Amino acid sequence: MMFNNSVVLIRGAGDLASGVAWRLQRCGFPVVMTELPAPLVVRRTVAFAEAVYSGETFVQGTQACRAEDAGEARQLAAHGIIPVLVDPAADCRAELQPAVLVDAIMAKRNTGTTIDDAPLVVALGPGFTAGLDCHAVVETNRGHDLGRVLWQGPPEPDTRLPGEVGGYRGARVLRAPANGHVHGHVAIGSVVEEGQIIAHVDGIPISAPFGGVLRGLVHPDAPVQIGTKIGDLDARAKPR
Repeated sequence: MMFNNSVVLIRGAGDLASGVAWRLQRCGFPVVMTELPAPLVVRRTVAFAEAVYSGETFVQGTQACRAEDAGEARQLAAHGIIPVLVDPAADCRAELQPAVLVDAIMAKRNTGTTIDDAPLVVALGPGFTAGLDCHAVVETNRGHDLGRVLWQGPPEPDTRLPGEVGGYRGARVLRAPANGHVHGHVAIGSVVEEGQIIAHVDGIPISAPFGGVLRGLVHPDAPVQIGTKIGDLDARAKPR
């Protein structure tokens, strides 16, 4: 690899984090990602977090594999494979000594990242202040500044509202009606009709509020709590 001595450690392996990892890996950086034991990732088909469940996954031709420790992660990264470690606190950084740490958890708050975690610390989204708890923040809010790198100060605050897609905001987000596990009946990427049952949680059905495409659904092995985001619909692809 071009930058084989410059490990990039990415906290989180959801869709945004995976986009970061995919690009950095293609640019020649060895990338290591960390995740929860049961990731609550919705857009699983474009997230390397899926490797936690399946052991291996591919996104746009790039392979990711679950690693059991930092040593295995380093070996996988050296061979062009993105390792995903179950390590919520990113304790592996003590052994990996990353040149760059990226907090891409997208928790809308800082869950423990500090500016001293690596020579360069970058964070995605609200909850961080460039120059205080990281060196740079990437704006993730939709709008003119989306993707802008801030080297001083915070990004835009959390709106607490889903971004509008196809004319829908809150309605496009599917939430758990109870505690339990999600039992899906529709594959991610499928077209659904208004009223169609997409999944059940604890025996309670979740129906499509409008017609569109199911963009994501959390893994059935992930325990969810009432109100947790478990799915996402896109109305821009209307059923015909």
